[in-house]
Amino acid sequence: MRITMIGSGYVGLVSGACFSDFGHDVICVDKDQSKIDALHAGRMPIFEPGLDQLVASNVAAGRLTFTTDLASAVAGADAIFIGVGTPSRRGDGHADLSYVFAATEEIAAAVTGPTVVVTKSTVPVGTGDRVEAILREKRPDIDVAVVSNPEFLREGAAIGDFKRPDRIVIGTEDERAKQVMRDVYRPLYLNESPILFVSRRTSELIKYAANAFLATKITFINEIADLCEAVGADVQDVSRGIGLDNRIGKKFLHAGPGYGGSCFPKDTLALLKTAEDYQTPVHIVEAVVKVNDSRKRAMGRKVLAALGENPRGKTVALLGLTFKPNTDDMRDAPSLAIATALADAGVKVRAHDPEGMEPAKALLPDLAYCTDAYDAAEGADAVVIVTEWDAYRALDLARLRGLLAAPVMVDLRNVYQRADVEQAGFAYTAVGR
Repeated sequence: MRITMIGSGYVGLVSGACFSDFGHDVICVDKDQSKIDALHAGRMPIFEPGLDQLVASNVAAGRLTFTTDLASAVAGADAIFIGVGTPSRRGDGHADLSYVFAATEEIAAAVTGPTVVVTKSTVPVGTGDRVEAILREKRPDIDVAVVSNPEFLREGAAIGDFKRPDRIVIGTEDERAKQVMRDVYRPLYLNESPILFVSRRTSELIKYAANAFLATKITFINEIADLCEAVGADVQDVSRGIGLDNRIGKKFLHAGPGYGGSCFPKDTLALLKTAEDYQTPVHIVEAVVKVNDSRKRAMGRKVLAALGENPRGKTVALLGLTFKPNTDDMRDAPSLAIATALADAGVKVRAHDPEGMEPAKALLPDLAYCTDAYDAAEGADAVVIVTEWDAYRALDLARLRGLLAAPVMVDLRNVYQRADVEQAGFAYTAVGR
């Protein structure tokens, strides 16, 4: 099949590369000429494990190409995916759909025959209706079906998630569109990945409901972690104890500094705005958003408490800046609130992250960026683990203690065992333990 992917960011590039690996001919489109030039040169605009090799192999096979010319890419395509960004709109938190509708206008001007337009971007309920209205108004002469096909990709594990999905959600009631989507996903269907056909509006809501529920699990266990600290329990044992219940499940029950990234923060806000528009408030999600925002600030206070009564003038080694490991994504990362809280208290920050330091410099320009964890720890009064990168899971504690001005560790991801760290001579602070 011939597939056009509009948008060559995280969703578009990963999806396009995986579709081409299935054997489809894929053209990825982006308005950013520098991004397209970099892709032609084999440089990825994002860090995602294995993506560079996947792109290179399919470019070499002639199945994956890149262009800024949307019109030529759309002409004759069997399926046209819209994978542009939908960031939170300033002021009300609703998803900014301007990129989606701009892409739709361009598709309408360029489409040459029957096709299927697929919204891969995360969009609020009813967006597909508006996309269809634009296409029908601009091109009543063309048979175009509009489908919702949300992505469920975890940053850092996106390729595996795409090729071995829990489910494929397709929102359409058009029989021709259903067959096109079956053909698009045939390699996964043969591997018995379930395809769930639903109405378009149901599909759009499934994406938001899924992310809101996962955000709720994270926030729930973080509040239980606070209770564990107060009563003398261990949140990791609590997580295991409830996670072994099949009705609950063990995933997303790891206490920490709160969720961040490109999905949960903006999608929970967008869901709240949709619920408000339809006058059906979702109070649980409202609480999740509020608690998560306060959680990040509370982690800054936890670090300051570990520094003692007079933290001003002290130095902290901050290990991990991205919102999770195996990505360079700094969007809504807990490190932003933590670093800001430390700076406001007069604490100097020496930071390291395996992939996130370049994007972090634009957001946190006053930090001292270091070559590795040990460089960051040199002369610091505490080391703080914010992101659980593999590089921080087996630090040489004796070496680390020798570099620090004071042997203090604040482990916001519960990477280490208290007995091991205290035996190495550290004062140890964890989350919910």
